Parts: sequence; C-alpha cells; structure tokens
Amino acid sequence: MGRLGGQLRVLPGAVIGWDLSAALALGHALGIPPAAMAELVPVMEAVMVTKLNEQMEHAHGREEG
Repeated sequence: MGRLGGQLRVLPGAVIGWDLSAALALGHALGIPPAAMAELVPVMEAVMVTKLNEQMEHAHGREEG
C-alpha cells in the first residue's frame, strides 16, 4: 500500500478501495503521467483490495474454501 495506506475506503469488515482522488494527486505530485495512472491504479487497487480482505478474513478465522 505504501504511500496510499492512509487513503483506504472501508466498510465495516471490508476494504473497498483507495481514495482515487488522493491516488491521482499522489501520481501527479510524483510526476507520473495521468494516462499511466489511469491504466495502472485500478489494477493495483483490485489486487490490494483482494489481498487485504483475504488477510482480514484469515485474521478473524473466516477462511473460505
């Protein structure tokens, strides 16, 4: 999660994504082209959401499968 760790959108018991406005602003501040951010952030966000929710399920003994 790195620099966007404090910019999570959450519901009780689940992470649903990043604050994308903050993600785009961070990319701009770092000089990352907007087109690259538009392509990459949604993909990275999806992986992050999946992994964090898996970790939370495991930590609370709610493993699937």
